[in-house]
Amino acid sequence: MAGILYIVPTPVGNLEDMTFRAVKVLKEADVILAEDTRTSSVLLQRYDIHGKLWSHHKFNEHQTVELIKERILGGLNVALISDAGTPGISDPGFLLVRTCAAEGIEVQTLPGATACIPAIVSSGLPCDRFCFEGFLPVKKGRQTLLRELATETRTMVFYESPYRLVKTLDQFSEFFGPDRHCSVAREISKIHEEHRRGTLAEVSAWFKEHEPKGEFVIVVAGFAEEKKH
Repeated sequence: MAGILYIVPTPVGNLEDMTFRAVKVLKEADVILAEDTRTSSVLLQRYDIHGKLWSHHKFNEHQTVELIKERILGGLNVALISDAGTPGISDPGFLLVRTCAAEGIEVQTLPGATACIPAIVSSGLPCDRFCFEGFLPVKKGRQTLLRELATETRTMVFYESPYRLVKTLDQFSEFFGPDRHCSVAREISKIHEEHRRGTLAEVSAWFKEHEPKGEFVIVVAGFAEEKKH
């Protein structure tokens, strides 16, 4: 009888955001696939989880996915975690899920932590309809995508690194207009969590005076919502 692939979200900041079910699944799994075994070991030790840990990340997933599939077909229950948040959302996971689903393997995804939902709910911008864009292309296709998003009517959510934050905000000002409203969330669920709200021009100017540090989620008002302002 085949085993099960569990997709297990892990805290994006505060380790206490771990769910009871996530701890139970990880303790009972035959194998835990981790994006970075060193990072995950801290979390696993916190919750007294001692399962077999395998490395599974974007640089080796194409080589390991078939092996993992065969182990699950052989009866092993496998749990996939990433460094933080829900696997598959701007993290490895999609390829493995697609491969297992195509094989008829049961895939169970646990609800849990992700950075984008707290960021958009706290933004003060409409969150009944939104689109998640994750990390924008660094070079190829970036400007084409931004032109397409300029008339997107839903609230938009992006991930960005501290090193490209100001450049990205300035590009948003160029394509969406400097008066488009936004909220930039920093270090979600961590000690120094912060939300900077205002127009794209205002928020960009603030970060030019205050060096960006940490992980960022940018929430930008949709085109129709901006017209209401």
